[in-house]
Amino acid sequence: MSTIEIARLDAETAPLVARRLADELALGDGARDRDRALPHDQVRSYAAAGLGALTVPLEFGGPALPAATVAEVFRLVSWGDPNVGQVPHSHFVFLNQLRLNGTREQQQRIYSEVRAGALVANAQSEFGTRHGRDIRTTLTPAREEGEWLLNGEKFYCTGSLFADYLAVLARREADGPLTVAWVRTETPGVEIIDDWDAVGQRTTGSGTVRLADVSVAEEWVTPFAVTFEKPTTYGAFAQLLHAAIDAGIARRALDEASEFVCTKSRPYADAVALAGVEAAVQDPLVVHAFGEMELAVRSAEALLAEAARRVDEADADLTAESAAEASLAVAAARASTAKVSVDVSSRLLEVSGTRAALAATNLDRHWRNARTHTLHDPAAWKVQHLGRWAVDGTPPPRHGQI
Repeated sequence: MSTIEIARLDAETAPLVARRLADELALGDGARDRDRALPHDQVRSYAAAGLGALTVPLEFGGPALPAATVAEVFRLVSWGDPNVGQVPHSHFVFLNQLRLNGTREQQQRIYSEVRAGALVANAQSEFGTRHGRDIRTTLTPAREEGEWLLNGEKFYCTGSLFADYLAVLARREADGPLTVAWVRTETPGVEIIDDWDAVGQRTTGSGTVRLADVSVAEEWVTPFAVTFEKPTTYGAFAQLLHAAIDAGIARRALDEASEFVCTKSRPYADAVALAGVEAAVQDPLVVHAFGEMELAVRSAEALLAEAARRVDEADADLTAESAAEASLAVAAARASTAKVSVDVSSRLLEVSGTRAALAATNLDRHWRNARTHTLHDPAAWKVQHLGRWAVDGTPPPRHGQI
Protein backbone atom coordinates (compact mmCIF):
# COMPACT_ATOMS: atom_id res chain seq x y z
CA MET A 1 0.00 0.00 0.00
CA SER A 2 1.32 3.46 -0.84
CA THR A 3 1.98 6.13 1.74
CA ILE A 4 -0.81 8.25 0.19
CA GLU A 5 -3.34 5.51 0.86
CA ILE A 6 -2.08 5.11 4.41
CA ALA A 7 -2.51 8.82 5.07
CA ARG A 8 -6.21 8.60 4.14
CA LEU A 9 -7.02 6.63 7.27
CA ASP A 10 -8.86 8.78 9.76
CA ALA A 11 -10.88 8.36 12.94
CA GLU A 12 -13.78 6.88 10.95
CA THR A 13 -12.01 4.76 8.35
CA ALA A 14 -9.29 3.24 10.55
CA PRO A 15 -11.78 1.28 12.70
CA LEU A 16 -13.57 0.10 9.56
CA VAL A 17 -10.29 -1.23 8.15
CA ALA A 18 -9.55 -2.85 11.52
CA ARG A 19 -12.97 -4.49 11.65
CA ARG A 20 -12.53 -6.01 8.19
CA LEU A 21 -9.13 -7.34 9.18
CA ALA A 22 -10.56 -8.68 12.46
CA ASP A 23 -13.24 -10.63 10.60
CA GLU A 24 -10.53 -12.24 8.47
CA LEU A 25 -8.37 -12.99 11.49
CA ALA A 26 -11.25 -14.64 13.33
CA LEU A 27 -11.60 -17.25 10.59
CA GLY A 28 -8.26 -18.81 11.52
CA ASP A 29 -7.20 -17.70 14.98
CA GLY A 30 -8.18 -21.00 16.58
CA ALA A 31 -6.14 -23.05 14.14
CA ARG A 32 -3.13 -20.73 14.46
CA ASP A 33 -3.28 -21.10 18.23
CA ARG A 34 -3.65 -24.89 18.11
CA ASP A 35 -0.78 -25.35 15.65
CA ARG A 36 1.27 -22.40 16.91
CA ALA A 37 1.36 -21.14 13.33
CA LEU A 38 3.03 -17.74 13.38
CA PRO A 39 0.82 -15.07 11.74
CA HIS A 40 3.36 -13.66 9.29
CA ASP A 41 0.78 -13.10 6.55
CA GLN A 42 -1.70 -11.57 8.98
CA VAL A 43 0.87 -9.14 10.39
CA ARG A 44 1.84 -8.15 6.86
CA SER A 45 -1.83 -7.49 6.11
CA TYR A 46 -2.00 -5.27 9.19
CA ALA A 47 0.96 -3.21 8.02
CA ALA A 48 -0.17 -3.13 4.40
CA ALA A 49 -3.54 -1.75 5.48
CA GLY A 50 -1.77 1.26 6.97
CA LEU A 51 -2.72 0.41 10.54
CA GLY A 52 0.89 0.63 11.71
CA ALA A 53 1.13 4.27 10.65
CA LEU A 54 -1.87 5.62 12.57
CA THR A 55 0.17 7.83 14.91
CA VAL A 56 2.77 9.14 12.46
CA PRO A 57 2.63 12.95 12.85
CA LEU A 58 1.08 15.11 10.14
CA GLU A 59 4.38 16.84 9.44
CA PHE A 60 5.86 13.48 8.46
CA GLY A 61 2.98 12.51 6.20
CA GLY A 62 0.93 10.50 8.67
CA PRO A 63 -2.65 10.88 9.92
CA ALA A 64 -1.67 11.57 13.57
CA LEU A 65 -4.77 9.83 14.85
CA PRO A 66 -5.74 10.19 18.52
CA ALA A 67 -5.33 7.58 21.24
CA ALA A 68 -9.05 6.85 21.16
CA THR A 69 -8.85 5.69 17.55
CA VAL A 70 -5.71 3.64 18.11
CA ALA A 71 -7.29 1.95 21.13
CA GLU A 72 -10.41 1.08 19.16
CA VAL A 73 -8.27 -0.40 16.38
CA PHE A 74 -6.45 -2.50 18.98
CA ARG A 75 -9.73 -3.66 20.51
CA LEU A 76 -11.18 -4.67 17.15
CA VAL A 77 -8.08 -6.46 15.88
CA SER A 78 -7.73 -8.27 19.22
CA TRP A 79 -11.32 -9.45 18.89
CA GLY A 80 -10.21 -11.22 15.72
CA ASP A 81 -6.91 -12.52 17.12
CA PRO A 82 -5.28 -11.01 20.22
CA ASN A 83 -1.92 -12.38 19.12
CA VAL A 84 -1.99 -10.17 16.04
CA GLY A 85 -3.46 -7.45 18.22
CA GLN A 86 -0.49 -7.54 20.60
CA VAL A 87 2.27 -7.81 17.99
CA PRO A 88 2.24 -4.05 17.15
CA HIS A 89 1.87 -2.88 20.75
CA SER A 90 5.53 -1.99 21.18
CA HIS A 91 5.55 -0.57 17.67
CA PHE A 92 3.18 2.20 18.77
CA VAL A 93 4.79 2.65 22.17
CA PHE A 94 8.22 3.26 20.67
CA LEU A 95 6.90 5.44 17.87
CA ASN A 96 5.57 7.55 20.71
CA GLN A 97 9.02 7.44 22.30
CA LEU A 98 10.47 8.62 19.00
CA ARG A 99 7.96 11.48 18.87
CA LEU A 100 8.92 12.57 22.38
CA ASN A 101 12.69 12.18 22.29
CA GLY A 102 13.93 11.68 18.74
CA THR A 103 15.68 14.27 16.62
CA ARG A 104 13.95 15.50 13.50
CA GLU A 105 16.34 13.47 11.37
CA GLN A 106 15.62 10.31 13.37
CA GLN A 107 11.90 10.92 13.15
CA GLN A 108 11.98 11.56 9.41
CA ARG A 109 13.94 8.39 8.78
CA ILE A 110 11.86 5.98 10.84
CA TYR A 111 8.44 7.52 10.22
CA SER A 112 9.00 7.34 6.47
CA GLU A 113 9.72 3.62 6.73
CA VAL A 114 6.69 3.08 8.96
CA ARG A 115 4.51 4.83 6.39
CA ALA A 116 5.83 2.29 3.89
CA GLY A 117 4.83 -0.60 6.18
CA ALA A 118 7.82 -1.14 8.49
CA LEU A 119 7.13 -2.50 11.97
CA VAL A 120 9.01 -1.96 15.24
CA ALA A 121 9.31 -4.52 18.05
CA ASN A 122 10.64 -4.10 21.56
CA ALA A 123 13.71 -5.58 23.19
CA GLN A 124 13.33 -4.33 26.76
CA SER A 125 12.98 -6.90 29.53
CA GLU A 126 15.73 -9.24 30.66
CA PHE A 127 15.87 -12.48 32.61
CA GLY A 128 17.93 -12.70 35.79
CA THR A 129 17.69 -9.06 36.89
CA ARG A 130 16.12 -7.77 40.12
CA HIS A 131 12.93 -6.56 38.45
CA GLY A 132 11.48 -5.75 35.06
CA ARG A 133 12.98 -2.26 34.88
CA ASP A 134 16.48 -3.41 35.84
CA ILE A 135 18.37 -3.19 32.53
CA ARG A 136 21.86 -4.63 32.04
CA THR A 137 22.18 -4.40 28.25
CA THR A 138 24.84 -1.83 27.37
CA LEU A 139 26.07 0.49 24.67
CA THR A 140 29.85 0.85 24.89
CA PRO A 141 32.04 3.03 22.67
CA ALA A 142 33.40 1.35 19.56
CA ARG A 143 36.78 2.20 18.08
CA GLU A 144 35.23 4.47 15.48
CA GLU A 145 34.05 7.84 16.77
CA GLY A 146 30.26 8.11 16.92
CA GLU A 147 29.80 4.33 16.92
CA TRP A 148 28.63 2.08 19.74
CA LEU A 149 28.65 -1.65 20.42
CA LEU A 150 25.39 -3.09 21.75
CA ASN A 151 25.55 -6.19 23.95
CA GLY A 152 22.90 -8.00 25.96
CA GLU A 153 20.13 -10.56 25.97
CA LYS A 154 16.43 -9.77 26.07
CA PHE A 155 13.22 -11.75 26.55
CA TYR A 156 9.49 -11.03 26.11
CA CYS A 157 10.43 -9.36 22.82
CA THR A 158 6.89 -9.30 21.46
CA GLY A 159 6.70 -8.94 17.71
CA SER A 160 10.42 -9.47 17.15
CA LEU A 161 9.87 -12.33 14.69
CA PHE A 162 7.84 -10.02 12.44
CA ALA A 163 9.71 -6.74 12.85
CA ASP A 164 11.92 -4.60 10.66
CA TYR A 165 13.33 -2.69 13.64
CA LEU A 166 14.10 -3.52 17.25
CA ALA A 167 13.83 -0.75 19.82
CA VAL A 168 16.44 -1.94 22.33
CA LEU A 169 16.48 -0.51 25.84
CA ALA A 170 20.13 -0.19 26.89
CA ARG A 171 22.42 1.81 29.14
CA ARG A 172 25.29 3.92 27.93
CA GLU A 173 28.09 2.12 29.75
CA ALA A 174 27.24 -0.15 32.68
CA ASP A 175 25.63 2.49 34.91
CA GLY A 176 24.77 5.23 32.44
CA PRO A 177 21.37 6.62 31.46
CA LEU A 178 18.81 4.48 29.69
CA THR A 179 18.61 4.93 25.94
CA VAL A 180 16.84 3.32 23.00
CA ALA A 181 19.00 1.83 20.26
CA TRP A 182 17.11 1.49 16.98
CA VAL A 183 18.47 -1.61 15.28
CA ARG A 184 17.38 -3.22 12.04
CA THR A 185 16.63 -6.89 12.62
CA GLU A 186 19.02 -8.06 9.89
CA THR A 187 22.01 -6.25 11.47
CA PRO A 188 25.02 -8.53 12.11
CA GLY A 189 25.13 -9.63 15.74
CA VAL A 190 21.33 -9.67 16.16
CA GLU A 191 19.87 -13.11 16.88
CA ILE A 192 16.09 -13.44 17.18
CA ILE A 193 15.05 -16.77 18.69
CA ASP A 194 11.62 -18.37 18.38
CA ASP A 195 11.45 -19.74 21.94
CA TRP A 196 8.23 -18.25 23.30
CA ASP A 197 6.21 -21.16 24.76
CA ALA A 198 3.55 -19.62 26.99
CA VAL A 199 0.14 -21.25 27.49
CA GLY A 200 -1.56 -18.31 25.79
CA GLN A 201 -0.74 -15.57 23.28
CA ARG A 202 1.29 -18.34 21.70
CA THR A 203 2.01 -16.67 18.36
CA THR A 204 3.14 -13.19 19.42
CA GLY A 205 6.83 -13.90 18.80
CA SER A 206 7.70 -12.82 22.35
CA GLY A 207 10.91 -14.77 22.82
CA THR A 208 14.62 -14.07 23.11
CA VAL A 209 16.78 -11.51 21.32
CA ARG A 210 20.55 -11.79 21.68
CA LEU A 211 22.80 -8.86 20.86
CA ALA A 212 26.51 -9.49 20.39
CA ASP A 213 28.71 -6.52 19.48
CA VAL A 214 25.96 -5.02 17.35
CA SER A 215 27.26 -1.85 15.70
CA VAL A 216 24.99 1.14 16.34
CA ALA A 217 25.66 4.63 15.03
CA GLU A 218 25.00 7.56 17.34
CA GLU A 219 22.24 8.82 15.05
CA TRP A 220 20.30 5.61 15.78
CA VAL A 221 20.25 6.20 19.56
CA THR A 222 17.55 8.19 21.35
CA PRO A 223 17.36 9.10 25.06
CA PHE A 224 14.86 7.23 27.23
CA ALA A 225 15.46 8.26 30.84
CA VAL A 226 14.34 11.83 30.12
CA THR A 227 10.84 10.59 29.22
CA PHE A 228 9.67 10.70 32.82
CA GLU A 229 11.36 13.90 33.97
CA LYS A 230 8.22 15.90 33.19
CA PRO A 231 4.49 15.17 32.85
CA THR A 232 3.81 12.63 30.14
CA THR A 233 1.13 10.30 28.80
CA TYR A 234 3.76 7.82 27.62
CA GLY A 235 2.87 5.15 30.17
CA ALA A 236 -0.85 5.85 29.99
CA PHE A 237 -0.87 5.39 26.22
CA ALA A 238 1.07 2.12 26.46
CA GLN A 239 -1.28 0.76 29.11
CA LEU A 240 -4.35 1.94 27.21
CA LEU A 241 -3.41 -0.32 24.32
CA HIS A 242 -2.94 -3.26 26.68
CA ALA A 243 -6.43 -2.61 28.07
CA ALA A 244 -7.82 -2.55 24.54
CA ILE A 245 -6.33 -5.99 23.86
CA ASP A 246 -8.04 -7.39 26.95
CA ALA A 247 -11.33 -5.75 25.99
CA GLY A 248 -11.13 -7.40 22.58
CA ILE A 249 -10.52 -10.81 24.16
CA ALA A 250 -13.48 -10.36 26.50
CA ARG A 251 -15.92 -9.38 23.76
CA ARG A 252 -14.82 -12.26 21.51
CA ALA A 253 -15.17 -14.76 24.36
CA LEU A 254 -18.71 -13.55 25.00
CA ASP A 255 -19.58 -13.73 21.31
CA GLU A 256 -18.21 -17.28 21.08
CA ALA A 257 -20.15 -18.31 24.18
CA SER A 258 -23.36 -16.99 22.66
CA GLU A 259 -22.77 -18.79 19.37
CA PHE A 260 -21.98 -22.08 21.12
CA VAL A 261 -24.96 -22.01 23.47
CA CYS A 262 -27.34 -21.10 20.64
CA THR A 263 -26.11 -23.82 18.27
CA LYS A 264 -24.52 -26.66 20.27
CA SER A 265 -25.34 -26.69 23.99
CA ARG A 266 -28.07 -28.93 25.38
CA PRO A 267 -30.42 -27.74 28.13
CA TYR A 268 -29.84 -29.03 31.64
CA ALA A 269 -32.39 -31.65 32.66
CA ASP A 270 -33.74 -29.58 35.58
CA ALA A 271 -34.24 -26.61 33.26
CA VAL A 272 -36.39 -28.82 31.04
CA ALA A 273 -38.34 -30.35 33.92
CA LEU A 274 -38.79 -27.30 36.14
CA ALA A 275 -38.62 -24.34 33.75
CA GLY A 276 -40.08 -25.98 30.66
CA VAL A 277 -37.24 -24.92 28.38
CA GLU A 278 -36.55 -26.63 25.08
CA ALA A 279 -33.08 -25.23 24.42
CA ALA A 280 -30.09 -24.25 26.53
CA VAL A 281 -30.41 -20.65 25.41
CA GLN A 282 -33.85 -20.52 27.09
CA ASP A 283 -32.55 -21.60 30.50
CA PRO A 284 -33.14 -18.58 32.80
CA LEU A 285 -29.91 -19.28 34.68
CA VAL A 286 -27.95 -19.27 31.43
CA VAL A 287 -29.66 -16.08 30.29
CA HIS A 288 -28.86 -14.45 33.63
CA ALA A 289 -25.22 -15.46 33.31
CA PHE A 290 -25.09 -13.88 29.86
CA GLY A 291 -26.62 -10.73 31.31
CA GLU A 292 -23.90 -10.56 33.94
CA MET A 293 -21.18 -11.07 31.35
CA GLU A 294 -22.64 -8.47 29.00
CA LEU A 295 -22.80 -6.00 31.88
CA ALA A 296 -19.17 -6.68 32.76
CA VAL A 297 -17.92 -6.36 29.18
CA ARG A 298 -19.90 -3.17 28.56
CA SER A 299 -18.54 -1.66 31.77
CA ALA A 300 -14.97 -2.50 30.77
CA GLU A 301 -15.50 -1.07 27.29
CA ALA A 302 -16.92 2.13 28.80
CA LEU A 303 -13.90 2.53 31.07
CA LEU A 304 -11.64 1.94 28.08
CA ALA A 305 -13.39 4.66 26.08
CA GLU A 306 -13.21 7.07 29.02
CA ALA A 307 -9.52 6.34 29.51
CA ALA A 308 -8.79 6.98 25.83
CA ARG A 309 -10.63 10.30 26.05
CA ARG A 310 -8.56 11.29 29.08
CA VAL A 311 -5.30 10.47 27.30
CA ASP A 312 -6.30 12.59 24.32
CA GLU A 313 -7.35 15.46 26.58
CA ALA A 314 -4.02 15.31 28.41
CA ASP A 315 -2.09 15.28 25.15
CA ALA A 316 -3.97 18.40 24.07
CA ASP A 317 -3.21 20.25 27.34
CA LEU A 318 -0.40 18.45 29.15
CA THR A 319 0.05 19.32 32.81
CA ALA A 320 0.96 17.31 35.89
CA GLU A 321 -2.73 17.14 36.75
CA SER A 322 -3.98 16.10 33.31
CA ALA A 323 -1.24 13.48 32.97
CA ALA A 324 -2.13 12.04 36.38
CA GLU A 325 -5.83 11.95 35.51
CA ALA A 326 -5.03 10.13 32.27
CA SER A 327 -2.90 7.56 34.09
CA LEU A 328 -5.60 6.96 36.70
CA ALA A 329 -8.32 6.58 34.09
CA VAL A 330 -6.16 4.10 32.21
CA ALA A 331 -5.38 2.26 35.45
CA ALA A 332 -9.11 1.83 36.04
CA ALA A 333 -9.63 0.57 32.50
CA ARG A 334 -6.65 -1.77 32.70
CA ALA A 335 -7.76 -3.28 36.01
CA SER A 336 -11.30 -3.72 34.72
CA THR A 337 -10.49 -5.17 31.31
CA ALA A 338 -7.94 -7.56 32.84
CA LYS A 339 -10.47 -8.96 35.30
CA VAL A 340 -13.33 -9.09 32.82
CA SER A 341 -11.30 -10.80 30.09
CA VAL A 342 -10.23 -13.57 32.47
CA ASP A 343 -13.67 -13.93 34.07
CA VAL A 344 -15.71 -13.98 30.86
CA SER A 345 -13.36 -16.33 29.04
CA SER A 346 -13.65 -18.69 32.02
CA ARG A 347 -17.44 -18.42 32.20
CA LEU A 348 -17.60 -19.18 28.48
CA LEU A 349 -17.01 -22.82 29.39
CA GLU A 350 -19.39 -22.67 32.35
CA VAL A 351 -22.39 -21.49 30.34
CA SER A 352 -21.58 -23.58 27.28
CA GLY A 353 -21.34 -26.91 29.08
CA THR A 354 -18.99 -29.87 29.09
CA ARG A 355 -18.92 -30.17 25.32
CA ALA A 356 -17.23 -26.78 25.14
CA ALA A 357 -14.30 -28.19 27.12
CA LEU A 358 -13.42 -30.70 24.41
CA ALA A 359 -10.00 -30.01 22.93
CA ALA A 360 -11.47 -29.90 19.43
CA THR A 361 -13.38 -26.69 20.20
CA ASN A 362 -10.22 -24.90 21.41
CA LEU A 363 -12.49 -22.46 23.22
CA ASP A 364 -10.07 -22.48 26.14
CA ARG A 365 -7.71 -20.37 24.03
CA HIS A 366 -9.64 -17.25 25.04
CA TRP A 367 -8.94 -17.89 28.73
CA ARG A 368 -5.33 -18.84 27.99
CA ASN A 369 -4.85 -15.65 25.97
CA ALA A 370 -6.49 -13.48 28.62
CA ARG A 371 -4.62 -15.09 31.50
CA THR A 372 -1.26 -14.77 29.74
CA HIS A 373 -1.68 -11.21 28.51
CA THR A 374 -3.02 -9.89 31.82
CA LEU A 375 0.19 -11.04 33.52
CA HIS A 376 2.08 -8.31 31.66
CA ASP A 377 1.96 -6.11 34.74
CA PRO A 378 -0.11 -6.57 37.93
CA ALA A 379 -3.64 -5.16 37.87
CA ALA A 380 -3.45 -5.00 41.66
CA TRP A 381 -0.95 -2.16 41.38
CA LYS A 382 -3.40 -0.23 39.21
CA VAL A 383 -5.93 -0.53 42.03
CA GLN A 384 -3.26 0.45 44.56
CA HIS A 385 -2.51 3.69 42.72
CA LEU A 386 -6.22 4.43 42.40
CA GLY A 387 -6.58 3.89 46.14
CA ARG A 388 -3.65 6.14 46.99
CA TRP A 389 -5.20 8.87 44.85
CA ALA A 390 -8.62 8.40 46.45
CA VAL A 391 -7.29 8.43 50.02
CA ASP A 392 -4.84 11.32 50.00
CA GLY A 393 -4.44 12.58 46.44
CA THR A 394 -1.09 10.89 45.83
CA PRO A 395 -0.49 11.05 42.07
CA PRO A 396 0.60 7.91 40.23
CA PRO A 397 4.31 7.47 39.52
CA ARG A 398 5.77 8.35 36.15
CA HIS A 399 6.86 5.22 34.34
CA GLY A 400 5.75 3.05 31.46
CA GLN A 401 3.35 0.85 33.43
CA ILE A 402 0.72 3.45 34.35
